[in-house]
Amino acid sequence: MNKYVERIYNGVWKENPSFVQMLGLCPTLAVTTSAINGIGMGLSTTVVLIAANIVIAALRNLIPERVRLPGEIVVVASMVTVVDMLMEGFTPDLYKSLGIYIPLIVVNCIILGRAEAYAMKNGPVLSAFDGIGMGLGFTIALVLIGSFREILGTGCVFGVQVLPDSYEPITIFILAPGAFFVLAMLTAIQNKLKMPCATNGSVKKKKKGGCNGDCLSCPSHTDHQAEQEGK
Repeated sequence: MNKYVERIYNGVWKENPSFVQMLGLCPTLAVTTSAINGIGMGLSTTVVLIAANIVIAALRNLIPERVRLPGEIVVVASMVTVVDMLMEGFTPDLYKSLGIYIPLIVVNCIILGRAEAYAMKNGPVLSAFDGIGMGLGFTIALVLIGSFREILGTGCVFGVQVLPDSYEPITIFILAPGAFFVLAMLTAIQNKLKMPCATNGSVKKKKKGGCNGDCLSCPSHTDHQAEQEGK
């Protein structure tokens, strides 16, 4: 697989920041009362991710080791400020809906995590694709959670009625507890499908030879026990 495509694939599927790594759950749970909010938060985070990764990767050899983290935070904060002002100017309704969570992108562990783990060790182009992949994965996760909550809580998605008028909305899904319920359901589906994630880890195969840690069922242990009983 092309290394650039691989970065996008990893962010969207293999290393999805929300469903696999379980990162950035604060905005994931807080702003996903609707699908449009999920798109807004996801895309704004994606822009910050791409821009911050490019700048940090370009300056990685110039930033002194002792101020590495403060330097990364300054870069991320600068990008978030630009995005915050652009959203306030061009999408005021969405900006008001997302509220304080736009400035809080600065402390989103996805941003700092990718800056520290990838951008500081790779070039600007690869880091940009890494930001695209992680940002798209985060956006998809937020849209999925927001869509489920909006459909179950209001019967609509993106403001369009999708369930019949006879449907009685389950209002708890557009409240704070609803975010935990939906995330729990999606994580349960992920566990059922045996997909690697922060809650179940990778499915490990048993060793064909050597000690597998199960002493009671080990043939050597059984033979030794029989020998002791014979004595």
